[in-house]
Amino acid sequence: MKNLTEFIAKSLVDNPDQVDVKQTRQSNRVRLELSVSKEDMGRVIGKGGRVANAIRILLRVAAEREGLQVTLDVLEP
Repeated sequence: MKNLTEFIAKSLVDNPDQVDVKQTRQSNRVRLELSVSKEDMGRVIGKGGRVANAIRILLRVAAEREGLQVTLDVLEP
């Protein structure tokens, strides 16, 4: 999950070196925290949150294949 999130985020932003993803796991739940530079927040969130929601959908599909539940939080810089 972490690698997929990093790949997607780095593909979207202008400063891929500032992309940081932290993963915590409790039994079958995975929580991902994504942080990017302040300038790239708009690219990751998108208009009305569409990009962030699309990333969440992709993660949910990948997690379900492994029998997991995943949540993604985009952290403010």
